[in-house]
Parts: sequence; structure tokens; C-alpha cells
Amino acid sequence: MIEIAENLDVTLVQTYLHWEDKSLNLKRIENHINSIKNSTDIIILPEMFTTAFTMNNSLYEEMDGETIRWMQKMAKQTNAAVCGSIIVKEGANFYNRFIFAEPNNKIWYYNKHHTFRMANEHQYYSSGKNKTIIEYRGWKILPMICYDLRFPVWSRNKVVNNELEYDLIIYVANWPERRNNAWKALLPARAVENQSFVAAVNRIGMDGKGMNYTGDSGIWGVLGDNILPFTPEAEEVKSWVISLPWLKEFRKNFPVWMDADEFELK
Repeated sequence: MIEIAENLDVTLVQTYLHWEDKSLNLKRIENHINSIKNSTDIIILPEMFTTAFTMNNSLYEEMDGETIRWMQKMAKQTNAAVCGSIIVKEGANFYNRFIFAEPNNKIWYYNKHHTFRMANEHQYYSSGKNKTIIEYRGWKILPMICYDLRFPVWSRNKVVNNELEYDLIIYVANWPERRNNAWKALLPARAVENQSFVAAVNRIGMDGKGMNYTGDSGIWGVLGDNILPFTPEAEEVKSWVISLPWLKEFRKNFPVWMDADEFELK
């Protein structure tokens, strides 16, 4: 039986990440998850939440590795999907891979498409070629990773069978303070142009390369409003309930999507 949640409770974990230390990061994040007092549907962690944003791909894991098993354990414990990105090796390739672990052990994944060349990410990690639409509790969810945010065509909400193909975009990131104005400008833009909720989780603190992160996580509505703002540079765990019937009614009454330009990615 498919579990349906017209109202989806989304929990965001804005946290400090220890540089290249999986054990400390998993302990820290598990404490955050254990602090969640009420039931929730999705728990969102940052990009590369076990290592921080490192080019040291020797820290990779397999899809049956410790972190995936930990995510499945946390998902079962909370009866919520747990998601975030980690370094995964598949064949000869390394990926910055978004993992979405459901309580029933089902795993969805998406490989970061736009690797961040200014950090030489493209030299250490392969680019994913396919979008993923996660179907979970009656919602359709588009996972995206950090630098993907700058490319609106890649995340465009297409019309499929006379309706939009997803209802929520999840961005996980290590987006530095020096460029946080872009982060705060582009997230509401993606919500508005795609008539979709956007949930975005960014890390805080200094990384091993001396880069500082302020978080600025949140959930954005279809009018571009941040309905769940986070305190910059603070470790916080916050939840918000988003409504699918409300979203569909808004799209019906203000059908911008019906006038969108058609295009084809090549």
C-alpha cells in the first residue's frame, strides 16, 4: 500500500560539518535527528554531509556502505525519508550523489549534474547525466545539489500529462558565505518560476580549506517567500508542513505553467 501525505512535514538540518571525518559527522547529525520531537516525513541533510565538500574522493563509499545503512536505520527510526549527498564510487567513476532513503529501505539517488569547476570538482567527480523525480507519499520531488542551483534549464518543471512533473525541489549544499547573496536570490527564483516548493539545506562553519558557510537554509513558497528562515551561522533543526492540495489549487488559479516555453536539453 502506498502511503499518501497530502500535507508533507519537511525537516531541515542546518549543521556544522567536520572536515573529512565521517564518524564525527554521523554522530553529530544523529544527535540532531534524535532532537526531533514530532513526527516528520522528510529529513534533509547538507551536501557531502559525511566529509564536507572535499575533492578527496578516496573517502568514497559503496551503495551498500556504512552511511547508506545508517540512513536506512535513521529512516526506520523516524518513519521519515532521510536525504543528503555523499561520495559514491560506481565502477571506475566517483560521484557526488544525492541519496534519498525511505523507511521501507527503498533508495533513490541522483548524481550531481553540474560539477563545480572553480573547485576542480569536474576533475575528481563524474557528472550525472539524468534527472531524477522521486515519488514519495503522493509527492513528486526533484533532488538537486548545490551548483545545480545556478542552471534553471536543468531544473525546469516540465508539463507531463497536462500537469507539472514535480511539486518540491530539494537542494543540498556547501554554499560559501562569500556567495550567499546568489544563494538567497536564486532559491526563491526557482520556486517562483517552477511553481513549486523549494527546500534548501546548507552547512555552517569553516571547512578544511578555510571557506566559511553561514547556512541560510529554508523553505520557499511559490510566491518566493521564505516560509521557514534559519538563523545564519547557527546549528538549527526546523520543520514545516507544506500542502499539496493548496499547491495544486494555486497552480489551477494562476496557471503560469501553461504559457511556459518548450525546449529540449541536448
